[in-house]
Amino acid sequence: MSSDAAASAAPAAAQDIVIVGGGHNGLVAAAYLAQAGRSVLVLERDDHVGGAAISAQAFSGVDARLSRYSYLVSLLPARIIEELGLDISLVRRRFSSYTPDPRHPDRGLLVDNADAAATRASFAAIGAEADAEAWDEFYGDTAAVARALFPTVLEPLPTRSEARRLIDDTVWEQVFERPLDEAITARFDDDLVRGVVATDGLIGTFTALDDPSLDANRCFLYHVIGNGTGDWDVPVGGMGAVSGELERAARAAGARIVTGAEVTAVTPDGRVGYSRGGADHEVRGGRVLANVAPVVLQRLLGESAGDLPVPEGAQVKVNLLLTRLPRLRDAGVSPEAAFGGTFHINELRTQLTDAYEAAAGGGIPQPLPCEIYCHSLSDPSILSPELAASGAQTLTVFGLHVPHRLATPENNDELRARLQDAVLASLNSVLAEPIENVIMTDAAGLPCIETKTTLDIERAVNMPGGNIFHGPLSWPFLEDDEPRDTAAERWGVATAHPRILICGSGARRGGAVSGIGGHNASMAVLEEELVE
Repeated sequence: MSSDAAASAAPAAAQDIVIVGGGHNGLVAAAYLAQAGRSVLVLERDDHVGGAAISAQAFSGVDARLSRYSYLVSLLPARIIEELGLDISLVRRRFSSYTPDPRHPDRGLLVDNADAAATRASFAAIGAEADAEAWDEFYGDTAAVARALFPTVLEPLPTRSEARRLIDDTVWEQVFERPLDEAITARFDDDLVRGVVATDGLIGTFTALDDPSLDANRCFLYHVIGNGTGDWDVPVGGMGAVSGELERAARAAGARIVTGAEVTAVTPDGRVGYSRGGADHEVRGGRVLANVAPVVLQRLLGESAGDLPVPEGAQVKVNLLLTRLPRLRDAGVSPEAAFGGTFHINELRTQLTDAYEAAAGGGIPQPLPCEIYCHSLSDPSILSPELAASGAQTLTVFGLHVPHRLATPENNDELRARLQDAVLASLNSVLAEPIENVIMTDAAGLPCIETKTTLDIERAVNMPGGNIFHGPLSWPFLEDDEPRDTAAERWGVATAHPRILICGSGARRGGAVSGIGGHNASMAVLEEELVE
């Protein structure tokens, strides 16, 4: 969405708050701070806001608006929706997941949230009957973690000791102290069941499940605690509807949003330089909120990012538009059920290990582990009425273990083509017909398939390394000996400069479409003002 006429005028020389980046977290912060009576200016380099949380017509002449980058919602707290008065609808999916069994392609595991008996029968059908009870117990434990920790994400960070007192000792040890793989292998026997559980620790994260860094554990944690349930919901109207509502709320509160404004420099005293329309501008902020990755902020400050971990994404994102859903090899499951939740492909626990080792060695995993979902089954509003009536469906594919180290400016086009082939081959391994048979064509007669490498994502939405979390995920608590002297430290948004706060996915408890970073940065600003 373009900026309005008022925003196109040169902003005042000083603002209470200058926000660098108009992604969803920046919009959340803008809305909260403008509601609190602060003058707020948001500077966004694109001609629209939303960052990675946008919808786009990806295929020429085809009236379908796809969630191009981010695509599901779990971590956006209901409290933010209520406090900002957002008109956002989220659809809960009946089916949690379907996973074809690579060992027996004519069967698979269907987890049906509405039918526990059918789910147990599906476990039995793949020879994993004993794991059905373990599944219920394991996710009962993660639900308890979610109920304990999620209410803390919009409050100052607890310490590790405080967080630990909220959670059963055995569960704490498995989730927060020991590699995720230990809990998975101890609690489940079947290779497929282990793989389904493990994938939540690998989405967007390049690591081994048994790595002592516990990177997989942190990724897993954020995938299972959303809103106290861990459910991942479909945003009605696509991700663009979410960002559109946040933009509306920010503007209604009085925030000024300037698009086409690329920030070129930030200084510790709050001066922000940016270019727009071929001219250079400068504005001074009482506080500067950085809705960019920490390494990007370091560059804007003219400082070395050598002390920060280099962000590395680990995925390929593929959007498709189909004339209809494809038929499955598993005749016992309808395509509508299989694609109605998360569709896991080639994600046995052993396949995930093999894929990691192949990618760590510089290769593309064969087969490529994939996570797939169909937005249009839950929300056909993203399609024109004609497309929806025709039976057309969207597919979003998220390929795992494709680290950014594989991509270079020189090989990116070739890599994109190879990864697209790998995704289609992985899909075809579980289908009763080639996926190519049902891919729609656009106005030029080209297949409706869009593939984004980590380098493509980096270039499009300024996520270094294509890392969807802006960097390594952090625990949702402070270590007992970490400083808590300032509001920014207590809220997990501090930088080395008191007037500059991180408000994006790189904040503590950041990552995914949550608004948590934006909320917490705004709360830190307001708390700091009380003591000044």
